Amino acid sequence: MTSIAIRPAGPADIPAITRIYAEAVRVGTASFELEPPDEAEMTQRHSALIDGGFPYVVAETAGAVAAYAYAGPYRPRPAYRWTLEDSVYIAPQMHRRGIGRMLLDRLIADSEARGFRQMIAVIGDSANIPSIALHRAAGFRLVGTHNDVGFKFGRWLDSVLMQRALGPGAGAEPS
Repeated sequence: MTSIAIRPAGPADIPAITRIYAEAVRVGTASFELEPPDEAEMTQRHSALIDGGFPYVVAETAGAVAAYAYAGPYRPRPAYRWTLEDSVYIAPQMHRRGIGRMLLDRLIADSEARGFRQMIAVIGDSANIPSIALHRAAGFRLVGTHNDVGFKFGRWLDSVLMQRALGPGAGAEPS
């Protein structure tokens, strides 16, 4: 297998990120968006996360972006500022190669280094077994399921919630 490098995402990665996400929106249930955003919107989203001090990384192989991941605010209210929500998207032809785990491990490490204390996975569709297994393998635990909260592709979808402590978690006050 070709080597995979995990590195911070930059503006030059936005076209590939946009393509990967567009495919996930068009055919998958990981995102509850119904229309893929364009490059301008994806640029704004990337900038907002980077400017906010959140980790955003890509997996690169053979000179091309194969996947990306980021962690952003779980909720906007101030008391949630130490809690993140993660997102991982992989180009379809790159599935089942361990890239998701590499990205998630990097997000966890980068988030801990920034002082965050909890990471939440909001997994679209309880049938998304690979994402649930990925998060479980990275130390997340199931904390609940919101049943039938999204409607896409003519059917109701669940949101599975998983959580993982970062660093000392709730064992100490944030600094």
